[in-house]
Amino acid sequence: MAESSELNFIPGTPSVVIDKVSMTYRTTSRTRSGTSDQGRGWAGIRKAASRTKAVKVEALKELSLVVEHGESVGIIGRNGSGKSTLLKLVGGQIPPTSGAVYATSTPVMLGVNAALLPGLSGDQNIVLGCLAMGMTHQQIDAKYDAIVELSGLEDAIRMPMKSYSAGMSSRLRFAIAASIDPEILIIDEALNTGDAQFKDRTRKRMIELLDQAGTVFLVSHSMDTVTDLCNRAIWIDQGELIADGEPADVVKWYRMFTQKLAAGDRVGALKLRRRMLHDLEVADVSDRNSLRRSRA
Repeated sequence: MAESSELNFIPGTPSVVIDKVSMTYRTTSRTRSGTSDQGRGWAGIRKAASRTKAVKVEALKELSLVVEHGESVGIIGRNGSGKSTLLKLVGGQIPPTSGAVYATSTPVMLGVNAALLPGLSGDQNIVLGCLAMGMTHQQIDAKYDAIVELSGLEDAIRMPMKSYSAGMSSRLRFAIAASIDPEILIIDEALNTGDAQFKDRTRKRMIELLDQAGTVFLVSHSMDTVTDLCNRAIWIDQGELIADGEPADVVKWYRMFTQKLAAGDRVGALKLRRRMLHDLEVADVSDRNSLRRSRA
């Protein structure tokens, strides 16, 4: 049994291939009349609601990537840039509008939003959460003590979850989710939960997972986390791949971009963005050797 749990992969071979993937959402938007007869209050809202049109939101523009076994890829970008959409596409949670995603095994999403039952105790929710992730009772028994230790809830583990604070609930969810050892791991802001002591424990567990997982995708607003834990970084902005390369280089250019925006230098930020796009080497998934980094 021990041998079957070990990951069998060859470093440098493709693990995830993203082939010309794009994602467009269709939604509705109220139209502006351009006149002052819309009215105020509830009557105005009703009139505005009656004037809607269908719109398309391009959450992710056409993007191609080849990610190899042994790579940990940090994904950075402003809010609403398409990072979470990319993770959902890789994880198979949503189908792309165009293109395709190929993976050597089923990617596993690691997060703190697993739906547990507040009326059950913490230890009962551990069993429930682990079963939901496909673990056997034998595997749960083997992982149970480590889950409780990581959560830091030893004294409260038999209390109903509805009595937990928000922080305690997040710690339990994370500890349950972190109990798996997948080949392809997706992490969405999981390191930013809990107090300082818990963050130290989660960081240690993340390092263990990164050592064990064949491929890791990590979305984080912490640039230090990306540079510390990843050996590759991609920068996405407005659904578009801007840079792909060494984490320190990509983070450097991204910080310059956000600093210019914060200083009100929109022209300078757009020039930097255009420069990065010009230097980006577009992936050709038909020839893996032609892909790799941007020249950031």
